[in-house]
Order: sequence, then structure tokens, then C-alpha cells
Amino acid sequence: MILTGPEIKAAVANGRLRITPFTPDQTNPNSYNVRLGPTLLTYAAKVIDAHQANPTRSILIGKDGYVLQPGELYLGHTVEEVGSDIFVPLLFGRSSVGRLGLFVEITAPIGDIGFHGQWTLMLSPIRPLRVYAGMKIGQIMFFVSTGDIDLYRGKYQGAAGPQPSRYWQDAARIQAVAS
Repeated sequence: MILTGPEIKAAVANGRLRITPFTPDQTNPNSYNVRLGPTLLTYAAKVIDAHQANPTRSILIGKDGYVLQPGELYLGHTVEEVGSDIFVPLLFGRSSVGRLGLFVEITAPIGDIGFHGQWTLMLSPIRPLRVYAGMKIGQIMFFVSTGDIDLYRGKYQGAAGPQPSRYWQDAARIQAVAS
């Protein structure tokens, strides 16, 4: 089951769902709009290596916005910190943003129960596109879970700002076990 807009508001009010800051008019019939934060990250190396930490370059989106370029992956973040110990959140790009040619979060939309923090957004434009800090970029839907809950305790817990991949930490553990 998906939470309706009124149920999202009720869940925030009674603490079953945390959205900070919460703005009631960002609530849709069955989702909540999230806004683009002011910081973007891009990977600095020409080749990204999944088995090591990769250097990044930070970009601050100014008042005149920032033009995203095709062929580049941008890591953005939500203004809002979102999380729940009860509901399963899924984040999708808003259709109005998709119609501008921006892919948002197409490979990792699901959040874990127990994650609390700003969401990192994977942004990929198909043509140059100017974006602005604070623009509504995505929407999160909340699903009711069934069964026992094992809360998220992973490496991205409490995220603030865009987070680069930490896949290399998993790869290092796998290599150590295989050795």
C-alpha cells in the first residue's frame, strides 16, 4: 500500500515519518515533492574505478543556476532530510523535470527502512539544462512494509549533501574475504 497525501501529513505529524523541513504544500495525492540542494558533485577522473575511492569536484549552484552538461553524471542532494523506521521510501524524478530531459535517480530509487538523511540524486541530462537550488526535482512515495523490520545501519546513514559512491568499501571487504 502507498501512503496518500493526507496520510503522509499525518505520519509526519505523529513521528512515523520524518521530513525536515516539512512544507505541507509539497504534498501530492500520494507522494511528497523534494527540492534540489545547493551542492553538486562530479567525478574528477576520466575513468571511475569501482574498487577505489574516486576524487570529486564540488559545484555550488549560484542564484543564476548551473547548466548541467550531457555525458556528465552529477550527484546532487535533496534539501529535505527524509526517513522512516516504518515505511519504505521510493524516490522518482518529477515528470515535469523528465520532460526537460533530466534523468533523476533512475537506477537506485529505493530507500531502506531506517535511513534518515538527505538523499543523493543521480542527475544525468540529455542536453544542456540549467537547474536551480530549491527547485522541485523529485517526489518520494512511501510504502507500508510487512514482516519484521531490520533497520538500515549502512554507510550513508545521516547523509548531508551529495555522497559519492562508497562501493569500493564493499569491494575491499569482498576481496579480503576471497584472499
